[in-house]
Amino acid sequence: MTASTTMTIRLDPQLKAKLGRLANGTRRSRSFLAAEAVEAYVDRELAIIEGIERGLADVEAGRTVSHEDAMASVRQAIEDAAGGTA
Repeated sequence: MTASTTMTIRLDPQLKAKLGRLANGTRRSRSFLAAEAVEAYVDRELAIIEGIERGLADVEAGRTVSHEDAMASVRQAIEDAAGGTA
């Protein structure tokens, strides 16, 4: 079993009730479901932040494409996919 720690959070009573219904329906504890939800949220938000940081590093390093060049590539890909009849 992995180590864990306890954290107290405040929930709206309606949200707590919904969490309870979900726990009953899935036969999981409210704590388990809340931990899963927090983990998913944190992972998603960190991925967004890391993507932004990579993008900023690309800008600083000059690894960018102009809007016009990007759109030309998109238009060409659409034309190629349509068999050259776009």
